[in-house]
This record gives sequence, C-alpha cells and structure tokens, in this order.
Amino acid sequence: MITKKYSEFLPGMQSAEELVVRVDGLSRNIDLLRAGVENEVQRDLNVAVAEFTELKQQLEQDTLVLSILKKLQEFDTALKEYNTALLEKKYIEAAQQLEKARSSLKMLESRKGFELKILKALGTELTVQTQNMLYHLGEEWQKLAVWKLPPSKETIGPESVMHSELHLCTLPSKEEEIAGPPVASVLQAFAVLGELRTKLKTFGKLLLKYILKPLISYPFLQPFVEEQSDVVILKFKSEKPDLDHSSPVEVFDKIKFVLEVLHKYLLNVPVEQCVEDKKECRVTLAELLGDMIWEELSDCLIQNCLVNSIPTNSSKLEQYIEVIKSTEEFEKALKKMQFLNGDTTDLLKYARNVNSHFANKKCQDVIVAARNLMTSEIHNTVKITPDSCVALPKLPDPGSGDHVKMQKTSKLLPNEMVSLENDSKLSQYTFSLPTCRISASVEKLMELAYQTLLETTASTDQCCIQLFYSVRNIFQLFYDVVPTYHKENLQKLPQLAAIHHNNCMYIAHHLLTMGHQFRYRLTSILCDGAATFVDLVPGFRRLGMECFLAQMRVQKGEILERLSSARNFSNMDDEENYSAANKAIRQVLHQLKRLGKVWQDVLPVNVYCKAMGTLLNTALSEIVTRIAALEDISAEDADRLYSLCRIMVEEGPQVFTPLPEEDKNKKYQEEVPVYVQKWMTFKELMIILQANLQEIVDQWADGKGPLAAEFSPAEVKSLIRALFQNTERRAAALAKIK
Repeated sequence: MITKKYSEFLPGMQSAEELVVRVDGLSRNIDLLRAGVENEVQRDLNVAVAEFTELKQQLEQDTLVLSILKKLQEFDTALKEYNTALLEKKYIEAAQQLEKARSSLKMLESRKGFELKILKALGTELTVQTQNMLYHLGEEWQKLAVWKLPPSKETIGPESVMHSELHLCTLPSKEEEIAGPPVASVLQAFAVLGELRTKLKTFGKLLLKYILKPLISYPFLQPFVEEQSDVVILKFKSEKPDLDHSSPVEVFDKIKFVLEVLHKYLLNVPVEQCVEDKKECRVTLAELLGDMIWEELSDCLIQNCLVNSIPTNSSKLEQYIEVIKSTEEFEKALKKMQFLNGDTTDLLKYARNVNSHFANKKCQDVIVAARNLMTSEIHNTVKITPDSCVALPKLPDPGSGDHVKMQKTSKLLPNEMVSLENDSKLSQYTFSLPTCRISASVEKLMELAYQTLLETTASTDQCCIQLFYSVRNIFQLFYDVVPTYHKENLQKLPQLAAIHHNNCMYIAHHLLTMGHQFRYRLTSILCDGAATFVDLVPGFRRLGMECFLAQMRVQKGEILERLSSARNFSNMDDEENYSAANKAIRQVLHQLKRLGKVWQDVLPVNVYCKAMGTLLNTALSEIVTRIAALEDISAEDADRLYSLCRIMVEEGPQVFTPLPEEDKNKKYQEEVPVYVQKWMTFKELMIILQANLQEIVDQWADGKGPLAAEFSPAEVKSLIRALFQNTERRAAALAKIK
C-alpha cells in the first residue's frame, strides 16, 4: 500500500521540482528585463516626451503666428476693398469692409501675451479711414437733406419760422444710379458704422424745432411743397386763421402732410442689412425717426393743441367725438408710414379721456377766473337791494328725492285738516340782505359759482364732484387771497374796509342756501349731505367783521389822538388852550363827517348808524372823561367848555348821513341817542356846566333824576367841587349827592 502511494507521489514530486527550476529561470529573466527597461527604455521615453512637448509648443506658436498673419491679411484686404468701394461710391460695401477690418483688429488686440507694435499703427489707420468714410457720407447726406434756417441770433418766432425750408434731393446722378439708391446707400452705411442714430437725432431736433412744433403753435402757418427738377422744397406760407388756436383736425392734417412728404422722398428706405437665410429686414428710417421724436411731438400736440380743444361747456362734449376720430385716423396714418408701432399712444389716450380733462380744465378755468376777480379793484361797486338777486339759471325739476315724497304725501291729507299756519306773515324781506354796496367783482364771483354749480347738474358723477369742490375752493381761495392781496388798502382806506365787510356778508348770505338749491340736482354721492356750504358761513362773517373792526380801531385811535391835543380841556380862559381844544373838536367832527360821506350808501343803514354812533360815542366819552377829571373850572372856563360841547351836540348828529337823500337822513339824525351811548351823559354834563347848585341837586333828585342815571355820585361831587367854591351851600349840596 505504501509502495503504491510512493510510486504515485514520486512522479508528481519530480514534475514539481522541474517547475521550480523553470520558475527560477523565468524570475531571473524578468529581473533582467526590468533592469533593461529601467535603464534604457525609460531614458529613451523621457527623451521622446521632451521632444514631443517641444514640437507641440512650436506647433501652437506657429498656429498663432499663422492666425495673426491671416488676420493681418484680412485687415489689409478689408482696407484695400474699402478704398476700392469708396472710390466707386459703394458706401454700404465700404462700410462693411471697415467693420471687417475693425473686427480683425479687435481679434488681434485680444491676443494675450502677443503684442505687436504694428497694432497701434493699424488702429490709427482704421480711425483715419473711418473718419474719412464718415466725412464722405456726411457730404452725401447734406446733398440729400439741406436745411435753410433763419439766423441763429434770431429767437424762434412766427416771423423767423416763415424763413425755414427743407430741401430734399429727388434724382440721383448717373454714377449713383449704378451704385443703387443714394438715400438707402448712405443711410445703410451710416447704420453699419453705428452713426445713423446720431445723424437722425440731429435731423429730428431740427424737424421738431423749425417745422413740426411751429405748425402746432402758430395757426396761420400752412406747409406746402415746391417741386423742382431735382429737388423738393418743404416751406411755409401764411394764411389768416379763423381762431387763435388751430383745431386738432387742422394740426393733424398739417403734421401728416409734412411726414408724408418726408416719407416719400427720404424716410421710406431700409437702414439695416439682414442675413440671407432670414426674412427681409423692414426696419426703415421712418421707424427710427418716429422712436426718437414721437414722445416730444405727442407732448407738444397735447399741451399746445388738444388742451386748447377741450370744451369749456358740457354741452359741447358730444362734438369732441370728431377730435377723437381725427386722432385715431392720425395715428393710423403714422402707423401706415411706420412712424408709429405698437398699441394706443398717450396722444389717443388723452383725447379719449376727454371727460376727465374737461373737468380738470373747467376747474382750472374756474379757479383762474375767480382769482382774477379777487385780485381786481374792490372800489368798483354795484348796489344790492333786498329785491336784487344773482341771475340764477332755471334749474330742472328734480327727478327724485325726499322732498318730492313729502310733496306727494301732502296731497293725500284730508280736506278736514285744520291749518295751523299763523295769519300774520313775515315780510318777504325778512331774510334778505339789507341795501348796501358790494364790489362788482364779488357779484361776478357769485355768478361764476352759480354757473359752475349749474354745470355740475349736467355732468358725469366724477366731473360733478370735481366742479362742486372747485366752487368750494373758490370761497376758500377768497378767504385766503383777498385779505392778503388787498391788505394795505383795507388797512388804509375806510371805504374799502366797508366794501370788504359787505362782500363777506354778501357771500355768507348766499352760502347759507347755495348748497340746498342744488342739493337734489347733483350726483347721489353729494346728495347725502356733502353738498353744503353752510360750514363756510361763520368764517366769512368773521372775516368781514374783523376787517371792519380793525378799521374802526384805526378811526378810534385817530379820534383819541386828535382829542389828546386839546390840552385836557383845562384853563379854557387861556386863549391858546381854548383854540387848541376848539381845533381838536373841529378835527374830530371833520373826520366823522368825512367817514360819514365815505360810508354813505355803502354800508347797510343799521351798520352805518352803529359804526358812526360808536365813533361819535368814543369822542363824547373822551371829552366827558377829561372834563370830569378837571379839579378847577372857573366860570369863564365853564362857559367856554359849554360852547365847545354845544358844537358837538349841534354838529354831531349831522355826521349821520347813511343815505344820499338829505331829507331821508333826518330820521337817523334824530335817533342819535339810540346809537350814541354817552349822548345823554354828554348833555347832562352841559347842564352841569351852566347850572347852579340847586339845579344840580334837582337834576340829581336823590339819585332818581336824569343826572343820577348818567353820572356816579363821586363824579358829580368832583364836578361840583371843580365848579363851585367851598361854601356852606356847596357843602349842603354835596351832602345831598349820595
């Protein structure tokens, strides 16, 4: 068994030993190969890689040099072809060659790490050739469109504008016919060089300044065309206009005529080249020019044409449809000529929004008219009587409202109902403004307010609200403007102060009922209580009273200043003192008479009498106070004081002349005690100056007489001590005054 296993194992062991020997041999061969690769092949490989890298860098450098040389060749070729095309007046081709040269130069300049000194020279050459090209194009452009303008020193006005002309070339020369349409060639060349917008912007400014804007501003200008053999001349002629402002229809026709001429002879040309495999490009000069000038042109049309055409009366709003239609047709014509692109412009939006503009213009006109009236002269007056009233337009019957329902229900009352109406009725003039004079401008102001409110009854809701509040603004403006604008005159001139007082009362009188008169004719928003002017009434009454009271204070100050020169009415036996007192009283009476004439037929009678009574009372009160303060009054002094007081009593009532008719003034002169509080006091003082002790005691009547009603015991005692010497009779009289 063992022998069998050994005999089977021995061949396998022998073959394994043989394999070991073979493996050892292969291992030695591998080591020899590795040593050969590391020593010989790796060295050769490194050399090859180094050579490859060097060759690659050389290739890249040669490729770069080749591309640069190619670009330089392209630049040179482009300039040569440019010069050839320019000589043949092929402006589009010349411009394209310049752009090719510019592109090549930009490519050369973008190469980093590869700078050539020649590039600077090439750039200079390109700039020179570009400017040369622009010069030639400019010369051609000047031949195509020539402006004949007034001298620059002249201001742009109607007369100077008449000399403006635009000459457009119509026939090219034979050489130009071969090269193509001169206009298209020149303009496309400008477009390629990027200078078209600059040229067109200058052209657009001149077109606006000397042709389009004058046509809008001056109605007498009419454009016309004069055709010659090779040129068309656009110029103006003068025609007498029917109105101060041209109608929008006429202005649109004029503008359209000018643009049609330009479109026909100059602007209907493409200005951009398109790629061959794409659709034909239709960007025209008209489109570019329209983009540049339309905004300014439409603003001018709105401000100087459409604004003036806005109706001033709501009844004319329907006629404005013609203006809207003409505006639509105008824009359609411009779009057809490619001056306009896109949707509705601001011009058409403005025309269609006529209701809003009508309200704005009406409100503006109303405020301007009102302010002009407020700043006009106050002294131009008209007489207002209880019978007079503002010429109110006939208002339409209200369609609905609570008052209508009340009228209907009142008809349903049974006949048996007892009337509670009082038999005695108020006078029709009970709530009327008394007779007085107001400024004619204020009467016109109220008429303006009523007419504007009438306009609201036929307007849209928004317009109605705007106009209503414009009327309120009129009165608020009056409150602020008139006292400030006429401040100096109101302070210095008594008559103007009185007229201003009447003006304010007149306005307040109408404001009480103005809102009620129109309440049910206005929009429903205002009918709910907002349509009122009553809140303005107290302010106007206060404004009138404060102005008049300020004038009264001025007059009182002048009266007191004049009486201050009377030397306290003391020592009247001195001729100089008596003369000074007499002069002071005469001056006061003269002042009062002058005021009486100034305010005559101006102030209402009751206000006039109260004002004159207050001023006369000031004078009498001052005289009484000064005489009562005297410590010693001689008999001669008393006589002279009495004579001075008699002048006041005799001539004082004569200052009451509220009416021009003398015979009608007697009634008010007899009622002086009603208006002059110190009148009876003054007369009692005169009695004291001429009475003896017993008569004074009798006038006192134990504190129940007329003297006691006007003077206090202390004042009477002081007068007795000043008039009479210290005797037993005086002591007895003084004892009875208590």
